[in-house]
Amino acid sequence: MAEESLNRCFNDMFETMTQDIGDFISGSRDLVGLGEADHREPAFGEARNEIFAELVDRGFRSFALESDRVAAFGVDDYVREGEGSLDAAMSEGFSHGFGDLDANRRLVAWMREYNEGRPPQLQAAFHGIDAPLEFTAESPRRYLEFGRDRLGLELDISSLTGEDERWSRTEAVMDPAESPGDTAEAERLRAIADDMLTELYARAPELIASTSRSAWWRTKTHLTSGLGLLRYHRQAAQRIDDSARWSRLSATRDALMAQNLLDIRDVEARRGPTLVFAHNVHLQRTLSRMSMAGMELTWHSAGAIMDSLLGERYVFIAAGSSRLPVDQPTLEGADVVLEISDGGAIKMRAGEFKDSAEDAQLSRDRSPVDQAPPAYAGAGSAILPDRLRPLTPWNQSKAMSILVRRCVARVRTT
Repeated sequence: MAEESLNRCFNDMFETMTQDIGDFISGSRDLVGLGEADHREPAFGEARNEIFAELVDRGFRSFALESDRVAAFGVDDYVREGEGSLDAAMSEGFSHGFGDLDANRRLVAWMREYNEGRPPQLQAAFHGIDAPLEFTAESPRRYLEFGRDRLGLELDISSLTGEDERWSRTEAVMDPAESPGDTAEAERLRAIADDMLTELYARAPELIASTSRSAWWRTKTHLTSGLGLLRYHRQAAQRIDDSARWSRLSATRDALMAQNLLDIRDVEARRGPTLVFAHNVHLQRTLSRMSMAGMELTWHSAGAIMDSLLGERYVFIAAGSSRLPVDQPTLEGADVVLEISDGGAIKMRAGEFKDSAEDAQLSRDRSPVDQAPPAYAGAGSAILPDRLRPLTPWNQSKAMSILVRRCVARVRTT
């Protein structure tokens, strides 16, 4: 009887979550940012898969991930056209090692199954918002050569880039003295990339007429990715204080993510809204901060940029867990907070996400296991909602469950 009550309780909570999220995506709100506190925690990806399936039923037609945008074309071709295989999509269509994550594999498989037999306008598309950069950054060569070939130009890109390893080795980002980003060749490549992007727009009517609008967008994406890599390498070459240099690199990366998101919304505007999934630090409205190797980094995230440009069209859902709670600055910029709990106390509260004495004490005292109420201790998979059991193969001994900590609107003044 107790087990039934628990199961009913959690099913009700999940229904409340999806209904409340539906309130935030009504009307003109067409870009929803769903964060995660840790890429390595599988529960965030599993919760995301459930939420995206719900949103697709509500008219969402695209998913975007913190992964290389150009590589993601291979995933989109698989989920929409059936080109290639699931294994190939996972091994070639992701950056940052995200193709190895089980939750991503299940998402891609589900999207392919969902799209089978549906017309293009009703299919779920897959996008990346990132570039192949962070602590290393690729050579811009192949991206610029792709644009050159599509434009039919005679340009010797490789003589300017040299060997790809010159750009992709770790030292090229970690040590300004080893970076090719401020060389005469890099400056020339930036000018070439900019000129090709201008020509792509100038010749859009003939290029789209001879190929397709989709082919034009893919060419633009390659050129903007190549230009983004050149800009990132340029920042890596700055001989300034390390904290300032890495803050600029982080800002450059998120600015590229924001540009990609704007392009994705241009592509998807007529089909439906987009769910974007990334670390909270890339989606939050407030100033992003990170401690790294003794440095304190600050920058404006892609989410902060989207909020400034799109206003109420952008919604941010912050996600955390009892082990990795959402920090207060991130909370204050969130519309909704989703907690992934492994037995922690359950709370839903209306109002703005301002820290209270009760919250502060909860954050100090709670651990992943010792704060579980007696009714939940040892419940195992019984606490999982029925609808989640077949879709989320988490470790039952951890009794992981999707909970809403606070799912409320933050009243914002304009």
